[in-house]
Amino acid sequence: MRAMRSPVIRTLVVLTAAAALILPVTTSAAAAPTPSPSPGDGQVTLLPPLPVRLGEGNPCTKASDRTAAGTTWAQAALGLARTQQLSAGAGVSVAVVDTGVNPDVAALAGRVQTVGEADNDCVGHGTFAAGLIAGARTKGSTIVGMAPQARIIAAQGTDDRGVPTPQRIALGIREAADQGADVIYVGQALRTGRAELTAAAAYAARHDALVVAPAAPDAIPQDQLGSTGEQPTGPYWPAAAPGVLSVVDFGPNGMRQSNAPPAYDPDLSAPGSAMVSIGPRGSGHYIGSGASLAAACTAGAAALVRAHDPRMTVQEVSRQLLVAAYPSDIPRLDPYAALTIALPQQKADRVAAPVAHLPQPADPTPGIRAGAVAGASLALVLFLAAAAAVIPRGRARNWLPPGRQQSAASPST
Repeated sequence: MRAMRSPVIRTLVVLTAAAALILPVTTSAAAAPTPSPSPGDGQVTLLPPLPVRLGEGNPCTKASDRTAAGTTWAQAALGLARTQQLSAGAGVSVAVVDTGVNPDVAALAGRVQTVGEADNDCVGHGTFAAGLIAGARTKGSTIVGMAPQARIIAAQGTDDRGVPTPQRIALGIREAADQGADVIYVGQALRTGRAELTAAAAYAARHDALVVAPAAPDAIPQDQLGSTGEQPTGPYWPAAAPGVLSVVDFGPNGMRQSNAPPAYDPDLSAPGSAMVSIGPRGSGHYIGSGASLAAACTAGAAALVRAHDPRMTVQEVSRQLLVAAYPSDIPRLDPYAALTIALPQQKADRVAAPVAHLPQPADPTPGIRAGAVAGASLALVLFLAAAAAVIPRGRARNWLPPGRQQSAASPST
């Protein structure tokens, strides 16, 4: 599929940027000698929007000249301050199968392993997602990813314009599994590729790697819209494949954006609108929205769980995230609960103790009757034993039953 020339995707991204930005922002002196207005001035400096794809001939995404200096709404909503006191993802590897990841950005420095040419992220989406998953705090900013001590394995899932194919993503999933990834994040949702992507997800599961994918695309190319402009409803792959954790987004108001593509049968929902993360170059920040970013947050949460208890299997990690999720129409990701809730069948030693089971009667009614008869028989035996001990003593003391005591005391006639 050729890269889209229509401005629809860029329009969606610009709407995302205009929707909400709740952070104070600083602008680099090189780009703008005049200091940016402070939050108290009643003005807001917008972060640049994250591109989803690049049109033919468009240059690679440049470094952002703006740095977000506050705490994002998603960090607060997910309780990262207390969650990361329990786990920060140390010892866990998260694969990013997307547009690539730039290993030189400060928030990921020293923690990125690349496969093939995945170190060249022209679009920036993969690096942005990697920042949501494992970005560390950098100088002048408190923006932090879900698991800031986790390692990133970058695998290519698209071409240099950001256009994915089932074959590319399936290969990226397999390469990530071969590299020992504990969690595999896929940044794309495709309407085709069921066979290849289902097989790739099964391959990852056999390697004990949890695949996390968006339940909807971030935007629909114009050539995929219906004749009346309606958006397709899925299913989307690899999210719909068995064993894959499928995620949809919500925003600061708890709702999805009105123009968001419909999601197909998601397992979880997570913050995904008005998200702030790093760009593919420099230390500045971008803003973006979409189910793919919610999936990135969920992949980071999975890394926290796997680091907290490395003995968990891929099935246990997935179940932990689902059971601990906040109850809603679509359960909402709760990483702190996932680290603190102990599920009954997850024993510390992973070995179930033998349990003795008594055979149950086929019909409970005879069993109840038999129990009653046995109890009555036991009571009768105890009564007779007591009588055998008491009655001879009473006779020795001239004891008589109450009805005969008076007659025994009267003189005979």
